[in-house]
Order: sequence, then C-alpha cells, then structure tokens
Amino acid sequence: MPWKHNLLNLFEVLDTMVVTDGAGVVLDTDAGFSLLVGWVKECREQRRRVYFVGNGASASMASHFSADLGKMAGVPTEVFTDCALITATGNDMGYDQTFAYPLGQRMVPGEILVAISSSGNSPNAVAAVRMAGRLSGRTVTFTAMSPDNAMRSLGDLNFYLPAQTYGMAECGHGIALHHLVDLF
Repeated sequence: MPWKHNLLNLFEVLDTMVVTDGAGVVLDTDAGFSLLVGWVKECREQRRRVYFVGNGASASMASHFSADLGKMAGVPTEVFTDCALITATGNDMGYDQTFAYPLGQRMVPGEILVAISSSGNSPNAVAAVRMAGRLSGRTVTFTAMSPDNAMRSLGDLNFYLPAQTYGMAECGHGIALHHLVDLF
C-alpha cells in the first residue's frame, strides 16, 4: 500500500471521528473537546485527578498523555502502569480488575477516567469505566474498530474512530489526545 494512501486513510479516519455523550447523542467534535477541557480545568481547580488506562500501545499512550496533560494543564494525573500493581491485582483478583480495583481505591466523585482501547472491548478497561461510573467519576473513552464496541456506550463522553486496523486506531488516538493536550 503506498504511503500517500495511508496518509489519506488516516485523514479520513480522523475526519470522521464521532463524539457522543453518555446518552449517545452525537456532539460536534470541537464541542466534545471543549467539554473535556472544561472537565479537566475543574479537576485542576479542585485538585482532583485525571486517570488514564489502556493495554499494550494504549497503555503507552495512557502513560504518555498522563505525563503530558499533567505538565501542560497542571492537573494531577495518574496512570496504572506499575508492573507490581498490575501483576498483583491480576494474579489475586483477575486480569479484568487490573484497573478497576486500584481505581476503586483512589477515585473520588468529580475525577475523570480516560480509557483508551482500540477495540473498545478490553475487559479491564471496560471494568474500569464501569467502576468510575459507580464512583461518580466522569468517564471518557477513546475507541475504534467496531461502532458497537462495549466501551463506546459506557462513557460520559466518547471519542470513536472508524479505524479498521490497530495502526490507524492507535495513530488516530494519539493525534486526538495530542489535540487535547495542545488545547492547554
């Protein structure tokens, strides 16, 4: 596949990103980012945290954007990428609890969980989004692949990319998350 074709495909995926609220109502993309920026600013003002979770490349993005948002927005952030925490939680409670369990120990109402999953069906990310909802946290999902993935209907704010490959999904999520950080 020629390079130019990949570039055009990435542009198309980004240009057709769909942002929805918790009721499934489609929002203008800029309005979605504006809402998220407002929530992050509230966290900063109230000294509340923004948590990030993801698996594989999405875990790397979670770590990357936790650091970037903390630095650029001045908001406390946390990411669950500590090897001992992940393996102990996975071993003792099941892999699906690797994010939900520590989130349940830390999150307070009004904080934000940003969950990144290319498939939108990662059991541990889905469990974290559900836990954040039970804790009265705000939930933001970044997903791709299937439009009816599990996480897309769970967030208070959902950024969905109609990417069909992990490469396009991951690149698109990275660009969207860089856009968020750049808004600060």
